[in-house]
Amino acid sequence: MTGNHKDKSITRRRAIVVTGGTVAAGGLAVAGYQAAFADPATTAATDAAATAGTTASESAGTCMTLMSSVTEGPYYLDNALVRKDITEGKSGVPLTLRLTVVDATDGCTPVKGAAVEIWHCDAWGYYSGYTTANPGGSAPAESEDGSTANDNTYLRGYQIANANGVVKFETIFPGWYTPRTCHIHLKVHTGGQKEDGTYEGGKVNYTGQLFFDDAIAEEIFTLEPYSKHSGSYTTLDNDMVYDGGGASSGLLTLKAVHKKDPSKGYKGSLAIGVDPDAENTGVGSGGGRGTPPSGAPSGAPGDAPSGTPSASASASA
Repeated sequence: MTGNHKDKSITRRRAIVVTGGTVAAGGLAVAGYQAAFADPATTAATDAAATAGTTASESAGTCMTLMSSVTEGPYYLDNALVRKDITEGKSGVPLTLRLTVVDATDGCTPVKGAAVEIWHCDAWGYYSGYTTANPGGSAPAESEDGSTANDNTYLRGYQIANANGVVKFETIFPGWYTPRTCHIHLKVHTGGQKEDGTYEGGKVNYTGQLFFDDAIAEEIFTLEPYSKHSGSYTTLDNDMVYDGGGASSGLLTLKAVHKKDPSKGYKGSLAIGVDPDAENTGVGSGGGRGTPPSGAPSGAPGDAPSGTPSASASASA
């Protein structure tokens, strides 16, 4: 994708109370969103029965390789809520994430009670808490998306792993920003507990990023609302963090909800092999922490754009 770079001066939209997962006007059709996220009663038993089998098959491929922690990036905020649906009305192609946390040091056993935290940008490359940072290329202002999302919390959340080590999130396919490829950030916490709607205590065992096949990502980016962001997209081979290791490096297995219509959404899955005794916040990890998109003030990597909250220098406590 090509386009001229344009710096945008964005007037930050006021934070509005979270209103749930309604797709904004002008975005993806509600029917497609519901199709990807639906969990009908008639399939509940089948889904439950498949959990153990899915866990075993996912684990067999990656859990024997302890996944290496990488940078947490410049946009981490210690304010994520415990919730399954993190969209807050943000428009985009639906994405259901099913992640399985296993102990790579103990026979790939599930890590029950692990808290998986994810965060990522919206369809135009904007992160909550940093909505004035230009994502590079040419994109509308974040405030023009028409959603009622809270500017400090959208597309961030925790889920607590069940007895099989499984968590599930409902979100949208991330967009991109210069100079990164399409990705989702992730932390695995243990030893803490849910408190006041978020996760407190414990430690961070693993900090990583989830990645997407280039062909799928580039097809998604031709659809609305992604297509309103033009510019140079960074492929996996040219990304500063992804090291080409496939699943062990965070590359998701993706399955289209409807093969002939990518707008209906995708289901992504991956087993996360961790050491529950280790601690890694992602600050100073390999792969380079990365700088904010163009248009943000210069300075040390991880500096927050002017007028927005500062990224946490450490993992949630």
